Amino acid sequence: MMPIEQMAEDALDAWQIEVYHRGLKQFTGIEKSQHRKEKPQRNHIGLALRAFLRLEVHRLRTGISWFEAKGNIIRDAVRSYLADPAYTLSVSTA
Repeated sequence: MMPIEQMAEDALDAWQIEVYHRGLKQFTGIEKSQHRKEKPQRNHIGLALRAFLRLEVHRLRTGISWFEAKGNIIRDAVRSYLADPAYTLSVSTA
């Protein structure tokens, strides 16, 4: 029979794996690949894993959550684009 301490440690390890998978799906869109061929799917998965790893390193270095880090990235990108837009909508007056 397994000691209660070992069971608690194993349960914590299992929970950390669940947190990892949830974060990977929520913050990278890893499951949303529309590719049917093997190589593009592998590329998508590899890039999603790389992005999540960078997000996790950033979280550990700064102490902010994944959600806050992703929001900061998006806000900075929008702010940068609005400062110098590559495309503009033309409004025609009829």
